[in-house]
Amino acid sequence: MMYKQGKYQIVSKKTLAKGIFDIEVLCPDVAELAEAGQFAQVAAEGFFLRRPISICDIDKNKGTIRLVFEIRGKGTEKLAELNKGQLIDIIAPLGKGFKVLEGKKAICVGGGIGVPPMVGIAKAYGANAVAISGFRNMAAVILQEDFKTAGVETVLCTDDGSAGRKGFVTDALEEQIAREKPDIIVACGPMVMLKRIADIAEKNGIECQVSLEQRMACGVGACLVCACRTVKDGKEIHSHVCKDGPVFDSKEVVFE
Repeated sequence: MMYKQGKYQIVSKKTLAKGIFDIEVLCPDVAELAEAGQFAQVAAEGFFLRRPISICDIDKNKGTIRLVFEIRGKGTEKLAELNKGQLIDIIAPLGKGFKVLEGKKAICVGGGIGVPPMVGIAKAYGANAVAISGFRNMAAVILQEDFKTAGVETVLCTDDGSAGRKGFVTDALEEQIAREKPDIIVACGPMVMLKRIADIAEKNGIECQVSLEQRMACGVGACLVCACRTVKDGKEIHSHVCKDGPVFDSKEVVFE
């Protein structure tokens, strides 16, 4: 695993929705190494443990990465206080990213704060990708224009029907597969959503990769905080989400 640690300049900051922030970081050495689906361990001033944040997008030409995160506690609240021009302390890129199948078709499914990791991988597939995003309501919707700008077909779902179609991303996924079967499905979001997506992929004989969201401490596999149950060679083992993932073949994951 190759990664860098340093303090890098924030070149832009946006508020995407209530409590959700988008920061672009100038870090050419990180951007050069980064792949869609990897993450960063970000230091919050005054806190011992770093916070894991998925890499939303990578611009190797500009030498930047984008980190989109939601305030979920005092650590991320502290990170949200950072502004353009300030330095942010990150270790990145960490973990294993998504597979890119050249010339093949992909469906990228994100739920809530699991949508940001879909931006980079959807852009890698471009017009060969369909992005299905799910949110609680219209106020929580983020990043749809990013998909459209990249030429990606978008399907928006909300729980209450206040934006896009009403219902679950899994219903939209099944309808999309019925119209055109993809070569791969990639997904990130709540575990119950990922389990259903994995079942749909297996039923239709489609390769599927899922990015797991897990609490982390070190981010490099030295501790056991992010252990998850997986299956290798027919045997159940414990893997580290930070080092062995966060992206796994869905058939390897033991869903709770």
